[in-house]
Amino acid sequence: MVDDLKKKRAEKSEAGFSLMEIIVVVVIIGLLTAVVAPNVVRRLMESRENIAKIQISHLEGAVQIFAFDMGRFPTSSEGLQALVQNPTGGSSWRGPYVEKGLPLDPWDKPYIYRIPGTNGEFEICSVGPDGNEGTDDDVCN
Repeated sequence: MVDDLKKKRAEKSEAGFSLMEIIVVVVIIGLLTAVVAPNVVRRLMESRENIAKIQISHLEGAVQIFAFDMGRFPTSSEGLQALVQNPTGGSSWRGPYVEKGLPLDPWDKPYIYRIPGTNGEFEICSVGPDGNEGTDDDVCN
């Protein structure tokens, strides 16, 4: 009879997790999250920058083809919209030069086109994650 009671108590105590075991698991998950989360966020930011650089490169090529066809770069007032719609109604425009319309940057903002550019004939920029033009996080060609 005593053996039966000990057996039943042993089965009951092994049936679930103890509070200490649950706390240990929660602490381990917390530590893993604290170590992994910053790396994931950093990688996400890097990948968005890389996407912006790739899109800017494609837009740059489209502007070059526009200039080859039209004999000039789009003006500041025409902007990148000249790559998808004929700005002058002239016959030398052979666009659209960008398929599926103008892309937004990875932060859902339109790209900025400047002529003349600060480092070349023209400049295409993304305002970056802060959404403000002229800050350190801007991505430009």
